Amino acid sequence: MQDAITAVINAADVQGKYLDNNSIEKLRSYFQTGELRVRAAASISANAAGIIKEAVAKSLLYSDITRPGGNMYTTRRYAACIRDLDYYLRYATYSMLAGDPSILDERVLNGLKETYNSLGVPIGATIQSIQAMKEVTASLVGPDAGQEMGVYFDYICSGLS
Repeated sequence: MQDAITAVINAADVQGKYLDNNSIEKLRSYFQTGELRVRAAASISANAAGIIKEAVAKSLLYSDITRPGGNMYTTRRYAACIRDLDYYLRYATYSMLAGDPSILDERVLNGLKETYNSLGVPIGATIQSIQAMKEVTASLVGPDAGQEMGVYFDYICSGLS
């Protein structure tokens, strides 16, 4: 896992250069939004169960997926879906704090699409629920932090597409 600071420093180090103005500006921007990211992470952490519950209600609860024969019909399948959404929310929050999506590749997306396909998990419904989490989270943390979190939710959706 990298963070925005490590990414900027590694890029300069690989080239054997000091930080240029563009690199300094990236760091400045990262630090300027630090308090916003920390407040958003605290709010998300305190409300994670509610975020997931509301996202499921918005996107999946009253659809064919939760009826008999649907992929979320049994309690075990429903619990697995909730567990996965919790992972996505948690790792999107980590990425937002770090200012870097690499943890999503390492801990979430690497092989996930293939696993879901082999298990018959409907990727479209998964993406729909992640988009619902994005909306619910943005309404909780506000537009600026919501936009920042949205980057990482969209990254997950893109990785599943």
